[in-house]
Amino acid sequence: MRGWLHKAMNAIDREAWIRFLLAILGLALAFAAALLSTAAREAGNVLATAILASSALLLAGAVGVLTVPFLARRVAVERVKEALNYEVTKEGAVYLAFCLIIAVAALNTGNNLLFLVVSAMLGAIIVSGIASALVLRSLEAQLELPMHVFAGQDYTAVLTVRNRRRFLPAFSVTVVPPPERRPVEVKWTWTRSAFVFPKELPGRKPWVRWPDYSLSRVRTIKEAQDVFRDRVYFPYVPARHHISTEVDLRFARRGQYQQKGLGISTRFPFSFLRKTRTVRLGREIIVYPPVEPADEFFEILPMITGEFESYVRGRGYDLYRIRDYAPEDSARHVDWKSTAKSGSLKVREFTREDERKLRIVFDNPAPGQTDGNRYEHGIALAASLAWHFAGENTDLGFAAGGLAGGADVFEFLEYLALVQPATGTSVLDSLAVTDDYNLVFTARPRGTIPTALWQSSYFVFFSE
Repeated sequence: MRGWLHKAMNAIDREAWIRFLLAILGLALAFAAALLSTAAREAGNVLATAILASSALLLAGAVGVLTVPFLARRVAVERVKEALNYEVTKEGAVYLAFCLIIAVAALNTGNNLLFLVVSAMLGAIIVSGIASALVLRSLEAQLELPMHVFAGQDYTAVLTVRNRRRFLPAFSVTVVPPPERRPVEVKWTWTRSAFVFPKELPGRKPWVRWPDYSLSRVRTIKEAQDVFRDRVYFPYVPARHHISTEVDLRFARRGQYQQKGLGISTRFPFSFLRKTRTVRLGREIIVYPPVEPADEFFEILPMITGEFESYVRGRGYDLYRIRDYAPEDSARHVDWKSTAKSGSLKVREFTREDERKLRIVFDNPAPGQTDGNRYEHGIALAASLAWHFAGENTDLGFAAGGLAGGADVFEFLEYLALVQPATGTSVLDSLAVTDDYNLVFTARPRGTIPTALWQSSYFVFFSE
C-alpha cells in the first residue's frame, strides 16, 4: 500500500498543482477585493475603493499571465487536434456551396420547403461526421520493420490494420503518414545590399548609392525522417479481424528514422469530409550506410588483400609463395616439383588463414577537415569493406570513438550510420599496438600519423 502511494505521489505533477492552487488562491483574493471595493464604494470611501479595485485587477492579471499559460502547455492539446482533424474534400466544398445558395434563397423567399431541404443537407453533413468517427473508432495500425536495413536497397515492411469492434466493420480506410507539421528552422542572416536614395526608377538615377547590409529571416523546413510515407487503402476491414499488406521501403541516406505515429483516414460515407485519426506508434530504425561495391572498392580491395595476406603469411590453405628451404622448416612443406626443376630444396609458404586478424579503424574527422561528399563516401567505403571481410574467414575487430573493442559488424555499421564530424581526440593516438592488421580511415595529414602504424596498416584518407 505504501509503495503504491509512493508511486502515485511521484506521478503527480507537483509544480502544476502548486501553480493551480496559487491561481485559485489569487482568484479568491481578487474576488474578495472586488467585493470589498463594492462595499467601500457604497460607503463613500473613494480611496479604499480605488485601492481594492486595483488590487483585484492586478491579482486577476497576475494569475492570467503567470499561471494560465503554464497550465495550458500541460493540457493534452495534441489529442484534441487529432480528434478534430477534419479536411473538407472537393465534393464537400461543392456540397456546402449548394447548401449556402439554397439557404440564401430560403431566407429571401421564406419558403418552408427550402428550409427543410437545407436542414436535410446539413443533417447529411452531421451524419457523415458521425459515421466517419464510428469507422475510425477502435482501429489500430501496426508497422513491422526489417531488422537490418542498408541505404539504397529495397525492403518490405508489413502494415497491419486491426478492427477491435465486435460487430461493426470498417469501410474505406486509408493509412497515411501522420498529419504533423514538419519542423521549421528560422535563422537570421546578414546579406549584402545597397542604400539607394531616392528610389531608382526608369529614367531617373538615384542621388546616393552606398553599400549596406540587411538583416533577413530565412525559414528552412527540415525534411521529416519518417519511415512510412505512402498511402495504403483498405476497402473493408471486418469486425474483430485484421488485414495485413506489404509496403515497399527504400531509404536514400544513412541515419536514424522514426515513426511516431500513423494516420488512419476515411471519407466514408458521403465523401464530404476526410477525417484522420493519428495512432501512436513508436518505431525506430537505424539505416546502415550503403554496402554496394563501388569502383573504388574494387580498386583498393586487391591491394588491401595483398598487404593483409603478406602481413599474416604462415600456415594455411592458400599458397603465398615458394622460397628456399630453411633449417627450421618442416619437411612436409617441401615442394619436390620445384626442387627438381631448380636443383635446390624449395618449400611452400601459405597464408595464415587461421590467424587472420583484421581491425578496421575509423578515425572520425573534426568539422572542416573534409567536405561532406568525401566524408559520406568514406563512410560508405568503410561499411562496404567491413561487410565484405565479415563474410570471409577473418577475425574482424573494430576501433572508433565510443565503440567497444569487442563490437561486431552490426554495431560498427550502426556507429557508421549515426556518426557525424566531431571535435575530440583522435582514435589513432590511443590505438593499442596488437598483432592485428589495421585498415585505417582517417583525414589526418600523413606526417601526424604515429610511425608504429605504418608497417601494419593500410590507410584510406578522406582528403584523397
